Amino acid sequence: MSIYENLLLNLENGILVITINRADKLNALNIDTIKEIKAAIQQVYDDPAVKGAIFTGAGEKAFVAGADISEISELSEVNARGFAERGQEVFSMIERCTKPVIAAVNGFALGGGCELAMACHMRVASEGARFGQPEVNLGLIPGYGGTQRLTQLIGKGKAMELMMTADMIGAGEAKALGLVNHVVPAVELMPKAMEIMNKILSKAPLAIGLVIDCVNAVYDKDEDGYQTEANSFARCCSSQDFIEGTNAFLEKRKPVFKGA
Repeated sequence: MSIYENLLLNLENGILVITINRADKLNALNIDTIKEIKAAIQQVYDDPAVKGAIFTGAGEKAFVAGADISEISELSEVNARGFAERGQEVFSMIERCTKPVIAAVNGFALGGGCELAMACHMRVASEGARFGQPEVNLGLIPGYGGTQRLTQLIGKGKAMELMMTADMIGAGEAKALGLVNHVVPAVELMPKAMEIMNKILSKAPLAIGLVIDCVNAVYDKDEDGYQTEANSFARCCSSQDFIEGTNAFLEKRKPVFKGA
């Protein structure tokens, strides 16, 4: 594993846990941390030993409590667009990763932290987690994809309300809205995320990656999601995992998938 200043990485049994490690700053995202997240997710893409990833935050207070305001305060129209586009690029890498990525939200997930969680394929939250996009309090809007993903996840009306009022919501309401998949006591957060990840990793890796591609196609205006699904279905049927899966079913045994 590479050495990071703002992240802790731990790989065990194929699961890479990526911890945003700026607890004294409530794990706020600065430019260097965004660069390190990009490098970490590239490891997920490139390292065959990594089967899936879980993002979480250091400490007990925050997943990621936003962006680094001292950096944002220096932005101008000249450099702000590039600032937003770099963050969007990194979060798009997470969203489009064909290995499963889960956010284990252990506290405040605000601004860029909520955007990071939403870029993951699913979210597990502790009972004390809080979510919000409070950028209008600073005279800003979300810049790392929040306006798009929050609307996709919870619908236009509620997304408009949360972004325009800057209100925070608790984990229970987030689950009711569809922003969060599961809410558990803090002590059960990582075990629950691991349980879900291990269940996913017991399935056919190629099929899991193609599910991710097809679901993402729903939101891609340049892609015909139904055609993507048909193409992906056909690709599965040409795989060794398909042969193994169907044979295992007929032989009443557990399949041994190899991702090919």
